[in-house]
Amino acid sequence: MKLLTGKVAIITGASRGIGRAIATKFAEEGANVAFTFLSSVEKGKELEKELAALGVKAKGFQSDAASSKACEELVTAVVAEFGAVDVLVNNAGITRDNLLMRMTEAQWDEVINANLKSVFNLTKAIQRPMLKAKKGSIINMTSVVGIEGNAGQSNYAASKAGIIGFTKSIAQELGSRNIRSNAVAPGFIETEMTASLDTRIKEGWIEDIPLRRTGTTEEVADLVVFLASDNSSYITGQVVSICGGMHT
Repeated sequence: MKLLTGKVAIITGASRGIGRAIATKFAEEGANVAFTFLSSVEKGKELEKELAALGVKAKGFQSDAASSKACEELVTAVVAEFGAVDVLVNNAGITRDNLLMRMTEAQWDEVINANLKSVFNLTKAIQRPMLKAKKGSIINMTSVVGIEGNAGQSNYAASKAGIIGFTKSIAQELGSRNIRSNAVAPGFIETEMTASLDTRIKEGWIEDIPLRRTGTTEEVADLVVFLASDNSSYITGQVVSICGGMHT
């Protein structure tokens, strides 16, 4: 049997990159998938068709995870459409990199709202159906940058570190109701964003990775599938790095 057969999942920010890989892998493993996108309407429609072709129910929602009202409306719509929600993957996020001396208040607020407030919004909204069902798996995408920090990314690092503290707190709050909360911390993963980096910069980073290569979005998705499945039923409150040994 496929690992996620019969489960319903919400995946935010799934129109590209890691989110798209997670949505695809979930569908391949039998999950019915509700996913969100903010501005990539065409990519969202394409993904919906691709997932449905895998034999599962799939629907894309244009929704802003930084808005608490939008998150409440999203969860209500998904429960009405799919009947339940078993898994939440908080993947939506942005970067607005700059040195602190040049960083604007808007750059700080945009990243905190999109990356951290969004996790609060959707986790709070998903509580009701999960508490009613007395089960659920919440998976929050953080980063090794949230563990180690990174020059020029103080806003991003702060948002991702906040996700870690939030994840551990929610695991303690909801564990007695059989709702699990874990975080995944990717390292240097090949995406559309990293593909545009200068080759010399990429080679320098790879030198610091014990496995001497970048990771793939599919490898991250495999880990998220495991945390969403019943195979990880005794794992909660954990931060799992997937970074080739960059963070040890």
